[in-house]
Amino acid sequence: MIQKLATRHRFTASTVIAATLLAAPQLFAADAPAKKSLLDKWVIDGGPTMLFIGAAVVAFIALAVYNFMNLTKAKYCPADLQMALMDHMTNCRVRSAIELAASHPSFLGRLVAYSFPNIDATQPDTLGRDQIEDAMADFTNNESRKTMTWINYISVIAQASPMLGLLGTVIGMVSAFGTLQTSGAADPSALAGDISVALLTTLWGLINAIPCIIVFYMLKNKYNDLVADSIHIAEELINTAIATVNADTLYAKIPEGIDV
Repeated sequence: MIQKLATRHRFTASTVIAATLLAAPQLFAADAPAKKSLLDKWVIDGGPTMLFIGAAVVAFIALAVYNFMNLTKAKYCPADLQMALMDHMTNCRVRSAIELAASHPSFLGRLVAYSFPNIDATQPDTLGRDQIEDAMADFTNNESRKTMTWINYISVIAQASPMLGLLGTVIGMVSAFGTLQTSGAADPSALAGDISVALLTTLWGLINAIPCIIVFYMLKNKYNDLVADSIHIAEELINTAIATVNADTLYAKIPEGIDV
């Protein structure tokens, strides 16, 4: 009898242990938190402030693409227009040069069409260079105001993005202190969501601001270079016309014994 009871107890214990081992993985799996996707972990957990930061990212990309497409040599000082204008000015065909420039949408074409009507044939030595350069300066200032507006928007985004990140940080910290006040204890699991809001918004604000600053100065320098090249070409056109007009008297002004 005693042996049968011992055998029965061993069988019951073995059954309980086996059932426990089989059920343990399912119990642990039920208690384990669901694994988050990368989108949830790095974006959605940042809270509603991420919507504004996301809008800033989209705006930055759109402005960068738009400005890089516009700031090209073909749209500012194309080589074919430069050669055609040089041919006209070499032969003193100022009216033809102005008409050609007016029909071309490039920066150089509009610059020449705006400033070259100030050429003064009654001043053969300079052709009214002072008036021409004043007109070129006025045109450049007007055009810079339009173009730099779109480039400056990138600078605005660069300054606003860290502020949006800081806003998210403040919201996350306020929520964290609210959780502490409610629970009365520093429970890491309860604070994890608020801390993720604080850190993710700051992270994405900086991620957007840093390339904005770099691209802003790249576009600004590129625009200044293109404008400087266009102005330099326009001055060369004026110098060519002046040299043609004064070709007969050029050598008369050279001192005797000087080779040219």
